[in-house]
Amino acid sequence: MTNFLIGWLTIIPSYATPLLLASLGLIISERAGVLNLGPEGLMAVGAMVGAVAVINGFDPWLAVAAGIGAAVVLSLLFGLAVVVFRADQTLAGLAVVALGLGFTGSVGRPFIQQTFAGIPQFGDDSKPGPWRLIAHQDPLVVFALVLVVALWWWLTRTRAGLRLRAVGEDPGTADIAGVDVQLVQLAAVTACGALCGLAGVYLSVAASHVWIEGMVAGRGWIAVALVIFARWEPRRALLGALLFGGADALVPRLQAIGADVPTYLMMMLPYGLTLIVLVASSAIGRRGPAQPSHLGDVYLRQDKH
Repeated sequence: MTNFLIGWLTIIPSYATPLLLASLGLIISERAGVLNLGPEGLMAVGAMVGAVAVINGFDPWLAVAAGIGAAVVLSLLFGLAVVVFRADQTLAGLAVVALGLGFTGSVGRPFIQQTFAGIPQFGDDSKPGPWRLIAHQDPLVVFALVLVVALWWWLTRTRAGLRLRAVGEDPGTADIAGVDVQLVQLAAVTACGALCGLAGVYLSVAASHVWIEGMVAGRGWIAVALVIFARWEPRRALLGALLFGGADALVPRLQAIGADVPTYLMMMLPYGLTLIVLVASSAIGRRGPAQPSHLGDVYLRQDKH
């Protein structure tokens, strides 16, 4: 039982990290009032481009940069559509998902199932004992944890964070106060794309060292739900990512010990948990920082008052 628990705890961070990175990106975007439903497509692009870069001989860290860059390009298209040309944010987000999945499915097909040496872990995790908890992790796990604290501090303790939140809460007042609403929203969408791309790269280059079509497997949608669960607060996003990541990591651990459990029902656990958490979160009501007042609204300068 102890070995099972240690093994389970050891792999939870690798399941939670992509959810955490994507949800932090969404918090930045939605705090600026831009509803972004495109993480599934952004993560797919990041995962595929990162894997293709490594397969073609690039250093894994350069592959990480390539995956982030590709997701940023797609995210900027989304930003231009919704911020500059004022397209419907829900439809534009769904278009990003379709574009991302279609692009990776067509361009990345020749690279499917090709294994490669990605970002290394901190140590040898084959030795039994608690050391495995640390040895199995990698630098991106540490980066994600540091980012939680940094983003919380930036949003709540800095003038730039206050301006971002002001744009999401009342863009008209922020505009009157001298804040460039469009510039802030474009920057927030770009940051969201970068973190969603990093979440995707993590799946291929750090966690699995292979790219498979459809490997994001709904994690982008779980990140969207996780942000609602977290009430747009980075520290709660960490708790949510550990909760969802822990449920996701339970399936391979049970299979590894040969437990007689219904596999397909267990694989539904993270998605079922997502629905339960959303319902429970709505029933409990709003506590702490809640949804930005103008989330999803199209801002026009004549709207300021």
